Amino acid sequence: MEAFAYTDINAPLVERCRLGDRRAQAEIYKRYSKAMFNASLRITGDFAEAEDVLQESFLSAFRELHSYKGDSSFGSWLKRIVINKSINCLRNRRLQLVPLGEQHDAAGLELPDHAADMEGVQWRADVVRRCVQELPDGYRVVLTLYLLEGYDHAEIASILGITESTSKSQYSRARKKLLELACQRGLTS
Repeated sequence: MEAFAYTDINAPLVERCRLGDRRAQAEIYKRYSKAMFNASLRITGDFAEAEDVLQESFLSAFRELHSYKGDSSFGSWLKRIVINKSINCLRNRRLQLVPLGEQHDAAGLELPDHAADMEGVQWRADVVRRCVQELPDGYRVVLTLYLLEGYDHAEIASILGITESTSKSQYSRARKKLLELACQRGLTS
């Protein structure tokens, strides 16, 4: 079987950025800013902080472009910067994982496991998004990194400086709390 080397479609643009080409930097910003802003907003939960993180992330990326080796896509490399800066923003805000003793009781509610089980449920994206933003920072960060950004619990533990079991328990509690909040707003399972 023949092996193929990974080629980033943005490689020529990244090279131009390395040479200080402002138009190339503007194009990179245009291509990635919306997705990176949304990733930051999901973690920070604050529009203004997400905007700040976005700007700081692009500045860092352009400043540290020499460290980008091209072994992953530029977008993946940039997303890692955005996520790290978003988490640092929360740490500066004193990110607190919810202590083990402070568990939220979802009154016996369970999340549906299959899409088929969700038939008839009126999941409105704006309500769910608001419910996610209402989660405690620790819950929201773990839930976002796991569900929306695709990190596994070992990676989340490494990023946040917690144990893998803490990541799993925060995720489990976040799911229960999210369902509780959704039910309070009329979304039922």
